[in-house]
Amino acid sequence: MSALEPRDADTGRDTDTGVAPTTIPTTAASPGGGSVLDRDHRALSIGIVSVVLLIAFEATAVGTAMPVAARELHGIPLYAFAFSAYFTTSLFAMVLSGQWSDRGGPLAPLTVGISAFATGLLLAGTAGTMVLFILGRAVQGLGGGLVIVALYVVVSRAYSETLRPAIMAAFAASWVVPSVVGPLAAGTVTEHLGWRWVFLGIPALVVLPLALALPAIRRTASGPADPAAPLPPYNRRRIRLALGISAGAGLLQYAGQELRWLSLLPAAAGAALLVPAARGLLPRGTYRAARGLPSVVLLRGVAAGSFIAAESFVPLMLVTQRGLSPTLAGMSLAVGGATWALGSWIQSRPWTEPYRERLVVIGMVLVAAAIAAAPSVLIAAVPVWVVAVAWAFGCLGMGMVIASTSVLLLKLSAPEEAGANSAALQISDGLSNVLLLAAGGAAFAALGGGAVGHAAHTTANSVATSHPAAFAVVFLPMAGVALVGAWVATRLRER
Repeated sequence: MSALEPRDADTGRDTDTGVAPTTIPTTAASPGGGSVLDRDHRALSIGIVSVVLLIAFEATAVGTAMPVAARELHGIPLYAFAFSAYFTTSLFAMVLSGQWSDRGGPLAPLTVGISAFATGLLLAGTAGTMVLFILGRAVQGLGGGLVIVALYVVVSRAYSETLRPAIMAAFAASWVVPSVVGPLAAGTVTEHLGWRWVFLGIPALVVLPLALALPAIRRTASGPADPAAPLPPYNRRRIRLALGISAGAGLLQYAGQELRWLSLLPAAAGAALLVPAARGLLPRGTYRAARGLPSVVLLRGVAAGSFIAAESFVPLMLVTQRGLSPTLAGMSLAVGGATWALGSWIQSRPWTEPYRERLVVIGMVLVAAAIAAAPSVLIAAVPVWVVAVAWAFGCLGMGMVIASTSVLLLKLSAPEEAGANSAALQISDGLSNVLLLAAGGAAFAALGGGAVGHAAHTTANSVATSHPAAFAVVFLPMAGVALVGAWVATRLRER
């Protein structure tokens, strides 16, 4: 998942954030009363939660169909690209969306983003080769990057500080139904109609979120933050840096997949582009985990990147190493949607505010433990349900961490900086996803991962040639990264 995808893409679950919108938490209130479902907020809350619901359904459904799509398109060696292409293009879109939203309001980037998201799904669903499939995912990333930052700006403008934990919890709750229904529906469609219909069917869901969200946003959060102030110009330097960070991330991903000496050239070029661009786009002190906003931004990347890089390989591991059907492999992660929502709900309770830092530390420890436990199913004697249990605890931790970083970011941001700082948060999320997926994909390919799945062409339930080390080398380092995140979580508050 991204933050909204996870898993972003978030970012998705981002790596950031379904139940029906009627289950939006309503207990958090502003000093003068009110809730996220009062008369002033009801239409907006239902609308933006519906947008998250769409992205959540896409993330859970597409993740289930991805192993089959990659196998039928003869693209198993490029499997990680299908995920990282989304995050790579979203990096540029996040910066653009932040400036666009701060300058003219979030309505336009949100509309364009949802349209691009649907277009990318159509491109992926009609692809005849893995390269075209990855291109469709890249177009999706453009849309997702625009949407996630625009949604943060909507929350910043339309909800008081006391209501923000509740709407962030509602974003997380929006993953519950898709997490349960998405894998089952996608697996059934994949097995009986083909994986393409998973991608081609989702764009039909765009109409409802647009109809609900856009009129409410136009009424409550459109236009610049200060209508009386002159419109700020676009920061062309930041846009150039955004292009640099996207190009650099793409080159690093390519180099990691090729595994040849000549790959050092694109790797060096990618690093030369990415490092200065990232330094210019993220808050000063991010790389040394300076207290306050820099550590909030860094933690978001560490948490989302380690979790998404590991989760991306869970369905492939279960399908190819334990012989599960795509439906069952996807369902092994389904309970995570409910526990993610539970974790986000816990952080939204008023009594947790004094303990937010401690709560985030606990969350990161749960994430690390879940990632470390997942590859235990590579041992034949270990039952496959161990993955479901481990991932439920990992998602509980992610629910506490992702929602808390979102709340802290908006708390530390002035209204006119909400777009830029939200973009920085999502850049950290997306960039970490790209880099850790590149590292995991390179390690996976180096230890024979490219051959995984070739023997599975015969039947849906056949088990491929065993390559347990190729999967272990993805999961165990990501567990270590998550433990680093537990330390970063101790530095979220300014002294």
